[in-house]
Amino acid sequence: MTPGAAAPAPRDQRRPARIFLVAGEPSGDRLGASLMAALRRKLGDVAFSGIGGEHMTGEGLQSLFPMRELTLMGFAEVVPHLPRLMRRLRETAAKIRALRPDLVVTIDSPGFNARLLDRLRGSGIATAHYGAPAVWAWRPGRLRHWVGRVDRLLAILPFEPAIFRAAGIDCHYVGHPVLERRTAGPLSNPFRQRFRIPPQAPLIGLLPGSRRSELRHLLPVLKEVADRLHRAEPGAHFVMPTLPGLIAELSAAVASWPQPPLLVGVEQDRSDAYGACDIALAASGTVTLELAAAGTPMIIIYRSGRITAALIRRMALVQFAGLPNLLLSRPLVPELLQEACEPDGLVNQALSLLRDPQARAAQKAGFQEIMAQLAIEGSPSDRAATLLAELLARPAA
Repeated sequence: MTPGAAAPAPRDQRRPARIFLVAGEPSGDRLGASLMAALRRKLGDVAFSGIGGEHMTGEGLQSLFPMRELTLMGFAEVVPHLPRLMRRLRETAAKIRALRPDLVVTIDSPGFNARLLDRLRGSGIATAHYGAPAVWAWRPGRLRHWVGRVDRLLAILPFEPAIFRAAGIDCHYVGHPVLERRTAGPLSNPFRQRFRIPPQAPLIGLLPGSRRSELRHLLPVLKEVADRLHRAEPGAHFVMPTLPGLIAELSAAVASWPQPPLLVGVEQDRSDAYGACDIALAASGTVTLELAAAGTPMIIIYRSGRITAALIRRMALVQFAGLPNLLLSRPLVPELLQEACEPDGLVNQALSLLRDPQARAAQKAGFQEIMAQLAIEGSPSDRAATLLAELLARPAA
């Protein structure tokens, strides 16, 4: 057991396991939904409660409140919502203490979930966190906030367990979720046929992220980039894979674009789109590994508010922002961030990548190295479910 944590109470094996899950972002929602399905395969009947989005709701969760209330990122973006976040934190902790589940699994969203786990200290309820906080990237002092507050940590990057075990935290690598979502390559991908995109037409993916702050900062840039790219490559098509819950908002946002992209929100269409694109311009985040898994060359982009960007620059510990570059410790993929994330530079980089088969081949070779690093036996969600089942079966100390 993690030093300093209270002993979890043993579960009555005669009734279904009761598990409370907390996800605060779309990526965590997808992670949570796969985990719920894997826990049912592992444990049989399970009673779930907690907070999640459309994917977890699809697995039968009734969310305590809308997950989007927690989907915030960046200091300047979070501050105006602090009173509501603190109220939701108190409500969630009180609900867990009233329900007394056998296990609480928090997923990603470390800012909210670390505070929630702190409020559960001494409750005797077993706790686990899925998606280790990126203390290796910035604000390493956050590591101490997890010591003694969580019984088991499930990491999705292979180098993370060594960092957390050194601090006395029971941490295991379960595999990255992209391993469960790998898509068909371009030769067998039906995406172009399904959406009547000619086989030889350049297809460019535009991926501005899923948080409101990301859309606000990146959509205006991508609008101009798409227009200029179409003038340079008149046969080019554009696709914007997104979440179903954002389709209406994005449809309105891109309606006035000179070159409005094809919006796809169905999960299979999104996965197929990644594999069908010749290149993509993608916001830094999990989607860059999804593109790498699909073998799609990319340019990593990002913009945030000036205050948030200044704070990150002061506290960053790593040389790269993009996960592909971080995992390889070299600049495989171009990164155009903040002031460099502007139309002139993006158009030049995109045309260079689109017209240079050797540059695309070099990225694809690097992506194979990344997939070899991430590889595991079985699926990440099944490995996570097995580790959580062990936690549920653990006798009280």
